[in-house]
Amino acid sequence: MTATTKLFLCGDVMTGRGVDQILPHPGPPHLRERFARSALEYVALAERAHGPIPRPAEYTYVWGEALEILEEERPDARLINLETCVTTSEDAEPKEINYRMHPGNVPVLSAAGIDCCTLANNHSLDWGDEGLLETLDVLERAGIRTAGAGWNLATAEMPAIVGMGNGRRVLVFAFGAHDSGVPDAWRARSDKPGVNVLADFSRTTVAQVSDAVNAVAREDDIVVASIHWGSNWGYEIAGAHRRFAHDLIDSARVDVVWGHSSHHPKAIEIHAGRPIVYGCGDFLNDYEGIPGYREFRGDLTLMYFVAVDAASRRLVELAMRPLQIRNFRLRRAAPDDARWLRQMIDRECAQFGHRTRQRGDGFALEC
Repeated sequence: MTATTKLFLCGDVMTGRGVDQILPHPGPPHLRERFARSALEYVALAERAHGPIPRPAEYTYVWGEALEILEEERPDARLINLETCVTTSEDAEPKEINYRMHPGNVPVLSAAGIDCCTLANNHSLDWGDEGLLETLDVLERAGIRTAGAGWNLATAEMPAIVGMGNGRRVLVFAFGAHDSGVPDAWRARSDKPGVNVLADFSRTTVAQVSDAVNAVAREDDIVVASIHWGSNWGYEIAGAHRRFAHDLIDSARVDVVWGHSSHHPKAIEIHAGRPIVYGCGDFLNDYEGIPGYREFRGDLTLMYFVAVDAASRRLVELAMRPLQIRNFRLRRAAPDDARWLRQMIDRECAQFGHRTRQRGDGFALEC
């Protein structure tokens, strides 16, 4: 049997604000938002929509039935995009929304066995340099690898390396794009902490990524490019994103392009035997009860399981397991909701000549 490496990927994990308030060590609830002055207002909205939420909730609570699915799938590496600072900093950036989780609640990430958090996104510096540095420190002490942000430019550009035994490794490079709301001022420098920000989607940038990958990658390493790009809503795939993803695969030795930022799942493409997930959708958030954009079904989300041939590094299977967020907790999607997700994925993937097949209570892309 061919040896494979299986990755678990998902979209944005937001364990701050309302979610932080239901965990054992909630931080100060005050907010600087236009429409909400306390994170507890988001808890109240969710409870008004779907009933009581336990407080304090156990660290496993928010993951719900996703934990059972992880046990069923048994991925070799578990990767998330953490869109929340882990800090007590009060140095809020002057922006509308600032996410943070109390450091005492970091076991919520360990409870799901997370191996790596990518941090190249538009919330990693919500609480200034102090907030980012504390986030890096807390995650390191928890044994969780990070990519995409660092104490300086060199560390922000470094990949997270997840070893899986037998010498096999997954290298995770993470990048934040301006069109997802990452400001250039957040760019890490030689003497300043920050994010690994993409200058643009040009061939010059691809060449820089290629140099970074080739400096550390061994022949049998699986290379993942995590990219926070694009707007929150809408299914359109930007031409610049598609060209960049193709170039990363063709010229920069990237095996999996893992995109996020959209609040709902988007299309998937297989290029040269490598998967491009253009947008994973949110995975955990505190948006329940907030009106607007309901046609995108932001309450529905997907767990992505990407199986890659260990020798050729080509895609073997890309499976998706549908879930729904209720009471700040993940549960298996009802059959009608799972069907809606599959039909949406089929519709959006048709532009690339792909469709799905049934796989248990989920579905998989036909390779």
